[in-house]
Amino acid sequence: MSTLVIVESPTKARTIRNYLPNNYRVEASMGHVRDLPQSASEIPPAVKGEKWAQLGVNVEGEFEPIYVIPKDKKKIVSQLKDALKEADELILATDEDREGESISWHLYQLLKPKVPTKRMVFHEITQEAIKKALKNCRNIDEQLVRAQETRRILDRLVGYTLSPLLWKKIAWGLSAGRVQSVAVRLLVNKERQRRAFREGSYWDLKASLLQETSPFSAVLITLAGTKVATGSDFDPNTGQIAAGRNVVLLNEAQAQALKERLEGKNWTVNDVEERPVTRKPAPPFTTSTLQQESNRKLRLSARDTMRIAQNLYEQGYITYMRTDSVHLSDQAISAARSCVEQKYGKEYLSPQPRQYTTKSKGAQEAHEAIRPAGSTFRTPQETGLSGREFAVYDLIWKRTVASQMADSRQTQITVQLQVEDAGFRASGKRIDFPGFLRAYVEGSDDPEAALEDQEIILPPLKQGEHPNCTELEAIGHETQPPARYTEATLVKTLESEGIGRPSTYASIIGTIIDKGYTQLVSNALIPTFTAFAVTDLLEKHFPDIVDPSFTSKMEQTLDDIAEGEVKWLPYLQKFYLGEQGLETLVREQESLIDGTRARTVELENLAAKVRIGKFGPYLEVENGDTVVTASIPKDVTPADLDPRQVEILLKQKTVGPDELGRHPETGETIYVKIGTYGPYIQLGDKTEENPKPKQASLPKGVTPETVTLEMAVGLLSLPRYLGTHPLTGGKVQASLGRFGPYVAHDQGKEGKDYRSLKSSDNVLTISLERALELLAEPKKGRSTTKSKTKAALRELGKHPDDDGDVNIYDGPYGPYIKHGKTNVSIPEGETVEGITFTKALELLSAKASTKTTRKTGTKSTTRKRKEG
Repeated sequence: MSTLVIVESPTKARTIRNYLPNNYRVEASMGHVRDLPQSASEIPPAVKGEKWAQLGVNVEGEFEPIYVIPKDKKKIVSQLKDALKEADELILATDEDREGESISWHLYQLLKPKVPTKRMVFHEITQEAIKKALKNCRNIDEQLVRAQETRRILDRLVGYTLSPLLWKKIAWGLSAGRVQSVAVRLLVNKERQRRAFREGSYWDLKASLLQETSPFSAVLITLAGTKVATGSDFDPNTGQIAAGRNVVLLNEAQAQALKERLEGKNWTVNDVEERPVTRKPAPPFTTSTLQQESNRKLRLSARDTMRIAQNLYEQGYITYMRTDSVHLSDQAISAARSCVEQKYGKEYLSPQPRQYTTKSKGAQEAHEAIRPAGSTFRTPQETGLSGREFAVYDLIWKRTVASQMADSRQTQITVQLQVEDAGFRASGKRIDFPGFLRAYVEGSDDPEAALEDQEIILPPLKQGEHPNCTELEAIGHETQPPARYTEATLVKTLESEGIGRPSTYASIIGTIIDKGYTQLVSNALIPTFTAFAVTDLLEKHFPDIVDPSFTSKMEQTLDDIAEGEVKWLPYLQKFYLGEQGLETLVREQESLIDGTRARTVELENLAAKVRIGKFGPYLEVENGDTVVTASIPKDVTPADLDPRQVEILLKQKTVGPDELGRHPETGETIYVKIGTYGPYIQLGDKTEENPKPKQASLPKGVTPETVTLEMAVGLLSLPRYLGTHPLTGGKVQASLGRFGPYVAHDQGKEGKDYRSLKSSDNVLTISLERALELLAEPKKGRSTTKSKTKAALRELGKHPDDDGDVNIYDGPYGPYIKHGKTNVSIPEGETVEGITFTKALELLSAKASTKTTRKTGTKSTTRKRKEG
């Protein structure tokens, strides 16, 4: 008897094959084999004339979805059908969550098996788990499928109904989404808070004290019995002390006067309080907490984290990574406790096995937390993993093991001191027993270093003692605007508000970045002017769509559909076709939305209007009978656009750019300009004879106000030739690039070797000797644990032209397909596992033809010039 097993990916298929008998054949569906039409060309001819055809959902016929097989999946479906003809049994072994259930259902509908069919589920790919799953197969869960289908239809209706409206009213290519638009609104609201923020300032005193030979510090907290103001006492909207706060606000003069008055006076310890504190370890990872911690510790995006975790799961290293559960199986608890005992000793074990309870309201998906796979946990060093896969596995291993460790016992120490009428406080912390902190500290890569950082040691102090004040310092402070969201904090907020599913957060954040709604700068998600315009339109005309509580209720309803407590069809009918349904609202509101108004971003205190244009945001202001416009640089955010910047940008258009001086050699004027990508300098004017005058961006930290003529001349002279390399004779140069200043060594056929300059180096003055020192340093890769040979994410096959490998690799800008020297990025919307061998060949062929066209075009231009 032969059995056909179908999973989603080749990697998963390869791993599972190792644990099945020889008469089992394992094939991959490469993800979804059917979906709603993605473009007009995919709409079946039979329904093309219907007005609802573009939705891919028959909203006039009980919301029946129109499923099609994408072009790149037809061959796969055909191969699966052929494989099924030779099988006596079919096992559908896709992932155990709703999406996996849906894939199995679609496979069943397409393949129409005439042999016995089973559904096999497991949450880790180990020999024991697969054997157990084989013995406990079940039928496809129709309720889970229906819930997933309802979610898919709902997302399609929202996206395909609202997005065309945004194209008409604001800009082509924008998109709206059930969860996406709420996430964008969260970012915009945070930026609105930053814009409304008013800085406040306050002063206090810091004392350096000595008890016998032990130094410690204390800060001023009261004056004449009244609390001294700190940042928390300010109203962020006014920059003034919040109403009802009884505090003393010190300015610089008052702080300095108080300092002088207290110097040389007698200090007394009024009170010493020691308070024991017990900290418990965090639960094992869920999808959401893994994304958050990976972003905080490893600086990985949610999308990268999920892709790496998927690879680890499919290779059998971790359990299933789409889960809301913090539960650990008895097997996992036993494995974790064994690791604790072996690595840290019995005293670090929690007295009793720890079991965690999922608090998430609609928790579902897999039934266990993310943990190392198997009944014994391989240490990170034993896995043979490298690079980012090693780092993520290490994170999961430490968090799981720490969950079974003893509590951390600490002592919080507070010392109250008095000098005349001023009260000071010294705070300390002593770690009496580190417990789980030996293995894992949230937000820290090195637990041992984090332990040292957490301890604040105070000398033994007693009431009535008189420590010696060695220094008293007046310190000024400014209140800070609300911090922007990072991927970690956005994921945390979405989950706490019950918006969307954690398994979708990676793709949602990826989409809002790809669509230009936010920029990722230094790990912060900064909303763009386009995000402001879209959010403003949706808030005014479709408030429910961007209301977190409304979206959360929708999510709960989808969970209720999965449980069979709510009927899916009446819900969709009311949401889309009801009196206040989405279709009705769009029809009513479209005529009320003024396009010019929709493309205008309302920002108070600005003399100019901000508009969204075809090429990005720009300023517009009336100047007599004319209208002056000026592009807004990409690095200027809505929160940072102030009247001064507006004046500079418009002045460049009305008066002309600032003249820095004349070039000492050419006599041409050097201008300071501000463009789309920020400030830059330009040599001479743009004319017919000189259509592309030389330009140079200003280095980081240099502003239009601080750049000098000498500096500008130097920047325009880049790249600087420094000399030749003593070992190769190759040219060594210094220049300024996209990622900052650097030195480059031309190694001939081997290409160029680059090194970034240190903060102490100056690109305009660096010597050949210093450049050679930098070039001699080892090149810093993305990870010190990375192996020399980069491991492929997927091996697709041999190229028919030269039998060369066609593989998919993980690059700094996302996954890409590689054949020989040709690299091509995976298109937006595609996944690593969704790329077929045929699709890869098509993409490589298209890239190759583009290269050829480019080369041919260059030669043709050269010939024409010679002939002319």
